[in-house]
Amino acid sequence: MAGETESTGSLRRSMGEDGLVNSSPVSSAPLAPCDCAAAQAARGKPCSHPGATLAASILGSSLAFIDGSVVNVALPSLDRSLHAGADGLAWLVGAYLLTLSSLTLLGGALGDHYGRRRVFLIGVCLFVAASLVCAAAPGLSIILAGRAVQGIGAALLMPNSLALLGANFEGEAKGRAIGTWAGVGAFASAVGPVLGGWLVEAVGWQSIFLLNIPVGAAAAWLGSRYVPESRDQRARGRFDVLGALLITVGLGLLTWSLTAAAQPNSERGVIAAAGLGGVLLLAGFVWVEMRRGEAALMPLYLMSDPSFVGITLLTFFLYAALGGLIVLLPFVLIRAEDYSPIAAGAALLPVPLLIALGSRAMGRVASRIGGRWLLGGGALIVAAGLALYTRLGAGGGYGAEVLPATLLVAAGMAICVAPLTTTVIGSVDADHVGAASGFNSAVARIGGLIATALLGFVFVEQGTPDGLLQTAHIAALAGAATAVVAGLCALLLIRAAPEHKTPASAAES
Repeated sequence: MAGETESTGSLRRSMGEDGLVNSSPVSSAPLAPCDCAAAQAARGKPCSHPGATLAASILGSSLAFIDGSVVNVALPSLDRSLHAGADGLAWLVGAYLLTLSSLTLLGGALGDHYGRRRVFLIGVCLFVAASLVCAAAPGLSIILAGRAVQGIGAALLMPNSLALLGANFEGEAKGRAIGTWAGVGAFASAVGPVLGGWLVEAVGWQSIFLLNIPVGAAAAWLGSRYVPESRDQRARGRFDVLGALLITVGLGLLTWSLTAAAQPNSERGVIAAAGLGGVLLLAGFVWVEMRRGEAALMPLYLMSDPSFVGITLLTFFLYAALGGLIVLLPFVLIRAEDYSPIAAGAALLPVPLLIALGSRAMGRVASRIGGRWLLGGGALIVAAGLALYTRLGAGGGYGAEVLPATLLVAAGMAICVAPLTTTVIGSVDADHVGAASGFNSAVARIGGLIATALLGFVFVEQGTPDGLLQTAHIAALAGAATAVVAGLCALLLIRAAPEHKTPASAAES
């Protein structure tokens, strides 16, 4: 993370010259390929291979990136084929986000405790299996179940794909690795909607889920063969089961209530009770974690750091704004402006492309100067771009209505993505990178889930193009205001160069 200062006391491994933290204390030099093969044969374990570790992490996380963006392009086709309606459309996105949001923190903590590589590989296999179920689903209920299991797999693999980088790279090498992870993931997200739009038109919506099979197979092969295992070196005793149950059920109830609240025929009393129950369980989680101290699922000393609080708030508001755009824009372009699925998928292409081009450089810059100004400035640029989407329906075509706004959003996110990831990992000690990245990922998904839940009101207005466009304009302005709040959180709370904290230093503060 930005301006990070690593605590050598918490790193109980030796570090190679290329920035790789070696799992073996015998030698700090990276193994040559032939040495790696010999080591594998002798020990029966993967040897450390930085390139393969980075590739496995990128491929695994790309499963979630590609699937989310591709399904958004396919929503109109899924609606026609499955007769989903407004409720079904919201749940096609919400079922995935519900399990992903409620389990991401648990997924990161499981990796810290039982092994990041192991949990990562379990998540990849679950995601691939659920994708096959979605592709073969005969009706809406089965595909919703498959989407929920995809969310479980993503909750296991996403935080641990990032934690593998945090555990195996240090210093500027970590910044470069995270920048590459973000950039290639963004590029995969760029290709996904365009390819998905073509597949929806040429083959059918089932084919979009089959895209995940070769990507997942490659991630699993690389991860099992070349990625070394890592975990929290201070993990002792049993896993924090009570904390895990409280946070999982609490987030699950809260995210379900937010998704269901936007449905026109929902039971308001049941929704309110579920939301209140979720809040109470989350309060109980905080109380339990405070009593457990270092044995907690998520060490709460991190919340005593204003920078970590600022990063958390920025993540929530920025990804709420972005998540709403990614779901809404293709849907509006297809329904209100008669775009084809492939054209709607290509409409947001500048966003992931610019992120891919800029993330590696931004990761290096953030490692040197900190993330405060990069994150604050980038979020405000995103806000300006979202406000420009109020020009939708003005009759000027893609070049006048969509492209200028999309370029601004793309530029702002290109500035933000890698510094945000770098700052999150750099704000904690090495043993808690999985929990911290899981927590930050959960916050991002909850922000996106809230935006998606509120978009249920937009889907209800799809009866006439004019009504849909007017509601989309309101959503664009709301997203712009949300991104402004994200920028202010960064500028006011995040230090210019946040220090890497250990439990000891946190206690002293």
